[in-house]
Amino acid sequence: MLPSFQAIATRRIFASPAPLIRAVQAAPHKDKRFYAVAVERKKFYENVSISHGEGGFEINLDRRKLKTPQGKVFAVPSEALALAVATEWDCQRDVIKFYTMQLTTLCNTALDNPTLRNKEQLIKPALKFLETDTICYRVEDPPGLVELQKNEWDPVIEWAEKRYNVVIGSSTSIHGPIIPTETKDVFSRHLASYNSWGLLGIEFIISQLKSLILTMGLIDRHLPVEKAVLLSRLEEEYQIQRWGNVEWAHDYDLQELRSRTAAGALFVHLCSESSTIKHKLLQD
Repeated sequence: MLPSFQAIATRRIFASPAPLIRAVQAAPHKDKRFYAVAVERKKFYENVSISHGEGGFEINLDRRKLKTPQGKVFAVPSEALALAVATEWDCQRDVIKFYTMQLTTLCNTALDNPTLRNKEQLIKPALKFLETDTICYRVEDPPGLVELQKNEWDPVIEWAEKRYNVVIGSSTSIHGPIIPTETKDVFSRHLASYNSWGLLGIEFIISQLKSLILTMGLIDRHLPVEKAVLLSRLEEEYQIQRWGNVEWAHDYDLQELRSRTAAGALFVHLCSESSTIKHKLLQD
């Protein structure tokens, strides 16, 4: 049995104390830019291990090498990421639930690159979200929601402006705030510092939160997963508090969003900081 790598790593990476291994495995995603195999299969292996090959760190199911949907050898750039993926496979019981394996899905997407995108094509849509960022759009009423948005979202925008030395702002206009070109350039350069794997993870988080600012707050460890998700759903949560909700549906949607967001954040860190994570694990 492999060590519970994800539970250890996420305690170091995120401000949240919640065990993300359950969240990461909770629910499938439906974004067409990412592989989504929402099927099950009878488990055909007993042991999971990793090994170092020519293309990186590989996952072995008994004596078989794991492969991507396109038939490539599943080889990832860091040992830390390989351990996390191996943990997903090791956690499967009698039936392999592919839709619970978020990190495996992200790795498959990065390896096969089914949409044939380069770094520039990953950065461009991420920047586009800055123009329609969830926390930059404000309502004019009801007063309670206006106050809630101000109290919860303004500090995050102020953090981002200070962290990246940019101007962002907010607006009640349907067109949103006017984002200065200099701000876009700063974020573009920052995103370009990530490799294509990291950018894929960032794009995945943005697609969940509908916010580049919240995504960077999460990646920079300013926000824990639960807080980032809550802030992305602020208006919905306000309405639920006011009018109530269908409990099971709300809980499922919230858990699903948390699982996707947690998977994306963990993926980015394991792709970008594997040596740091490994060092911290050794210290533990």
